[in-house]
Amino acid sequence: MINTKPTFTTLKKTTLKKSALVWLFIALLKVVALLQIVALLQIVTLQTATAAIDVYHFDSPRQEAQYRALIEELRCPKCQNQNLAGSDAPIAQDLKQKTYEMVIDGRTDKEIRDYMFERYGDFISYKPPMRPSTWILWFFPPLLLVIALFVWFVKQRNIQKRVANHTQPIKPLSYAEQRRLDSLLNRQNHSQKNNNSACAKDN
Repeated sequence: MINTKPTFTTLKKTTLKKSALVWLFIALLKVVALLQIVALLQIVTLQTATAAIDVYHFDSPRQEAQYRALIEELRCPKCQNQNLAGSDAPIAQDLKQKTYEMVIDGRTDKEIRDYMFERYGDFISYKPPMRPSTWILWFFPPLLLVIALFVWFVKQRNIQKRVANHTQPIKPLSYAEQRRLDSLLNRQNHSQKNNNSACAKDN
């Protein structure tokens, strides 16, 4: 008669299979939960970024163009070499809000710039006003360019002079110089002949 009762080994294998399936199911649940958390974080980040975008309403396209031009020109006092339009610093947000309010109030560009200059100095603008304290900002770049061009011109002129000096043709001798040279050559030849004659007699 065949024994149909499960053996200990069979029960152990069945238990292990069930345990493996349970652990696999738990792992899948963890992965799904992790994906849900990541999706929620992305949604929250997207909502935060959307909320951070400036949404201003203007009465006319001219006001919007004025506002855009000003925030492109004005610097962020906290950031390094960055305008208000490209900065997310809190002070930049405040200045953009103030600029928007002044534009809506009908202030001119000069009035808005003067307001910013009075509180943050000439550094606040990429186009500082013309005054003694900003002369170096206005005149130093073109002055530096003029100096560089002058130095380049002087160097080129000196190079041309050196080339011209090396390529100048040799001037012919004058009549007096030619006669003197011939006289010296004749003396040298005569001296050599005398020396040769003396050597021949000695031999």
